[in-house]
Amino acid sequence: MPLVKLKKSLGQNLLKDKNQIRKIVEFSGVDKKDVVLEIGPGLGALTLEMAPKVKRIVCVETDKEMVSSLNAILKEKGIKNVKIINDDILSLFDNDKLNVLGIKKYKVVANIPYYLTSFLIRNLLEIKNLPGDIFLIIQKEVGERICSKPGDMSILSVAVQYYSEPKVLMTIPRGCFVPSPKVDSVLIRITPKGVKKDDRFFKIVKAGFSHPRKQLIGNLSSELGINRETIKKWLNDNNLKPGERAEVLSIKQWINLTEHLSRNS
Repeated sequence: MPLVKLKKSLGQNLLKDKNQIRKIVEFSGVDKKDVVLEIGPGLGALTLEMAPKVKRIVCVETDKEMVSSLNAILKEKGIKNVKIINDDILSLFDNDKLNVLGIKKYKVVANIPYYLTSFLIRNLLEIKNLPGDIFLIIQKEVGERICSKPGDMSILSVAVQYYSEPKVLMTIPRGCFVPSPKVDSVLIRITPKGVKKDDRFFKIVKAGFSHPRKQLIGNLSSELGINRETIKKWLNDNNLKPGERAEVLSIKQWINLTEHLSRNS
């Protein structure tokens, strides 16, 4: 296998545990009908495991040296259903470039740099050509936060759960990577609901979480310039106390609140 110098600036932590790799691919449920978009394939740990099982893989890798090495590996092994694109994945979301590449009905399976997590998930859930299921290896703490229940919600969990149904599938110990990160990872499945972006919804959610330790009624009133009585009435109608914080609301309650405030403000 070609040797490459891993770049800390790109957050490169390559999977090395073959047992974990097999489990990840099994959880993804990929088969011969699937086109897979893989982001940051590195030296192809997931790529090589998936290639015999799927119709086609399109890998997007920003590191030129990694692209060269992976191409050499694929050629050596005679794998022909993998296409590698040397580009930044976030740039491909602009101007619907995924469609231009022929990526239409597809799944996402990827071991991504931790720093890319929130940006990548947001783009995958807001693009016109939504993927089917999204399987991402991300920081354990972030995965658990995304899947939080009412009482422990955050802007991140509200945003992801508004667009999709997320679920942590398995934990991947830090020792399964090279170099080993300081924290464990999880494999998370994110299934898009096909919900369109609602700017009003996110404006209200952002206002609600503007000061996490403060009461929801105060945050919404001060940030949105809405009469406190309007917010208080909604809280009462939904069996919520005036002193509740944003973290206790469910997605349905946030949607209900958005509709109520839009009608009464």
